[in-house]
Amino acid sequence: MNVMKKNTIDHLFKIVHDDFDLEVPVDGHEQRFLERLHKKQRSKKPAWTTMKKLIAAIAAILIVAIGLFTVVKPQPQSNDLANVSEQLSQTQNFFTTVISSELSKLKSIRTAENDALVADALKQLEYLENNYERLKIDLKISGHDKRVVYAMISNLQSRIDLLENVLRAIENLKYIQSEHSLTL
Repeated sequence: MNVMKKNTIDHLFKIVHDDFDLEVPVDGHEQRFLERLHKKQRSKKPAWTTMKKLIAAIAAILIVAIGLFTVVKPQPQSNDLANVSEQLSQTQNFFTTVISSELSKLKSIRTAENDALVADALKQLEYLENNYERLKIDLKISGHDKRVVYAMISNLQSRIDLLENVLRAIENLKYIQSEHSLTL
């Protein structure tokens, strides 16, 4: 049986003998082949660059998804004057701009001499802000009752008055101190 297999294989090789490439490669073929192989291996991008691209793609997808979520997600309405009417929105913007401006002035002229006065003013402002927050809740519950709207406007005006009074008191304090230093 082994003889038969050997004969079959020998016979097969005789049939396909002409199809074999029996030429010997030109001198230096192996060296050129190895050089080309090494060149290809050096030019291949490392696996970490592929990983960086994957991470960048995931990050981009997340950014787009978050952007879409924030655009599509309904924003909760705040309960302030801006929701009542356009005119009250402008009024609120005016008051908040003036309050911010006056508060910045107050903080910029704060010194050791007027620190107690400024600290007291900031406490009073915090108290007024807390009242305003309660008024915002009342506004929602009352369905934009005019009395609550007037109370909110009054609160904003009280804050401006407080800041202006404190700024005026600080200027008077400076004046008195300068007069006192001139008389000595």
